[in-house]
Amino acid sequence: MPVATLLLCLAWPQTTTPTRVLLSWTGDPSTSATVSWRTDLAVTGAVGQLALASPDPRLGKGAQATTATSQEVQLDKGGTAHYHRATFAGLKPETLYAYRVGDGTTWSEWFQFKTAAQGFKPFQFVYFGDAQNEIKSLWSRTIRQAHRDAPYAAFMLHAGDLVDEPDSDEEWGEWFYAGGWLHATIPVIASPGNHEYARSPEGRRLTRMWRPQFAYPKNGLAGLEDTNYAIDFQGMRIVSLNSNERQEQQTAWLEKTLSTNPQRWTIVTFHHPVYSTAIGRDNPLIRKEWQPIFQKHKVDLVLQGHDHTYGRKNVPTGANVRDPKSGTVYVVSVSGPKMYRISPEALKDMTRVGEYTQLYQVIKVERDKIRFEARTTSGELYDGFELRKGRDGVNSLVEIKPEVPQRTEPTPATGRRDP
Repeated sequence: MPVATLLLCLAWPQTTTPTRVLLSWTGDPSTSATVSWRTDLAVTGAVGQLALASPDPRLGKGAQATTATSQEVQLDKGGTAHYHRATFAGLKPETLYAYRVGDGTTWSEWFQFKTAAQGFKPFQFVYFGDAQNEIKSLWSRTIRQAHRDAPYAAFMLHAGDLVDEPDSDEEWGEWFYAGGWLHATIPVIASPGNHEYARSPEGRRLTRMWRPQFAYPKNGLAGLEDTNYAIDFQGMRIVSLNSNERQEQQTAWLEKTLSTNPQRWTIVTFHHPVYSTAIGRDNPLIRKEWQPIFQKHKVDLVLQGHDHTYGRKNVPTGANVRDPKSGTVYVVSVSGPKMYRISPEALKDMTRVGEYTQLYQVIKVERDKIRFEARTTSGELYDGFELRKGRDGVNSLVEIKPEVPQRTEPTPATGRRDP
């Protein structure tokens, strides 16, 4: 291999020490957890160890071992890596566990996580729009400030375009660097964006890096594993749709998933917005196929990305105007530094918009109330509201006064647009 190519491959080198450790769920969050990580090819017998968390440092003595599955993944600039995955099952609800991963000799540090409650219990989580560009340099501050504001978040949700180049090991390395140990202790829920899709002779394909890194329940459409799925967590159903492909085929699945939903709260996440916020953007197929189902089943929140701006629109059931009675609230947000311009339509129709502002959202869930806070990387409240659920299942929306003025440029202008 040429020296220059070899050096590029070593930007995020593979070693026998586990890196890119990430926690997620493939089963019931109250009784299981799944962890993925990567090493060099020398590691062929990967394992995870789990113990009840304790102040006693002798965790390893009573730890139970779980054999991991491993796969070899080709990297974009030459070289390969082993990606490993282990699922800890049969866990106790609402219990703090410690785990580590390795090969039996070389280990990661011990990480801790807590299993979910069975049934409803208040919690909070963090939602991010696109990270995508200058991830190490500028997105890192977003996720780290979010952790300062929500240190006990139950999970972190990403609405696509985590990176810019789908198969770039360097960019994925930056994403894991930015979040660091948070990815290993706070479960990640992610939906792919268009920048997680690569061009190939056979057409567009999901990046080779997605499924080795992100593992989710196999309850979505066949062929869309780990991108289309549903997770029930402490009284909330979280639905991930893949807005990049087979949108019409997901419609029937969505209808069934929401019509059989026993949870008190429902959120749906995907990448391409139902109501676009940026100049020159529109997704009529998604709006036609999915939006009527959201309204029919009184979805509480739809969390999206793609448009590199901020926008929030409240759409009561059967209407397209603002109203205190809320059928569904649609939010578009951006957490990375790449920015677009707000469209005139969004300026006119949306309750709150924003440009050139890196944001994260802290969402607090109670039995009869959801509190939504969009915060800047400086920690200021940029937008906020509460959804208060009535006995009839219909939400009332109560505005929360922001701490800063709306951030928009004086003159709209067009710029480069993603394909």
